[in-house]
Amino acid sequence: QVQLVESGGGLAQPGGSLRLSCAASGFIFRNSAMSWARQAPGKGLEWVAGIYSDGTATYYTDAVKGRFTISRDNARNTLYLQMTSLQPEDAALYHCAKSWGPPFRNWGQGTQVTVSS
Repeated sequence: QVQLVESGGGLAQPGGSLRLSCAASGFIFRNSAMSWARQAPGKGLEWVAGIYSDGTATYYTDAVKGRFTISRDNARNTLYLQMTSLQPEDAALYHCAKSWGPPFRNWGQGTQVTVSS
């Protein structure tokens, strides 16, 4: 079955950086578009970034454009999200998902990102 395990979250200061990883198994990773989504307390799930199976196309929500970079290593079955210039409003539980955008039918348990000085 599809398994997605996120890691790399933690506490960052405003303006800081974090790199999230998602280890995928149970499906042919190189054939699947992937996404990162986040959920802040009291808010719905937000699509943050997406990447085609071959990495030739990406999507970013306006709030993270120029600050976040989604990438993948199909040889390692791993998805990444490089986050820079973090802001307090980026604090959320970040999930990776096996899809190009919503609806997110397969997603991991998430990794928590906290942005605070």
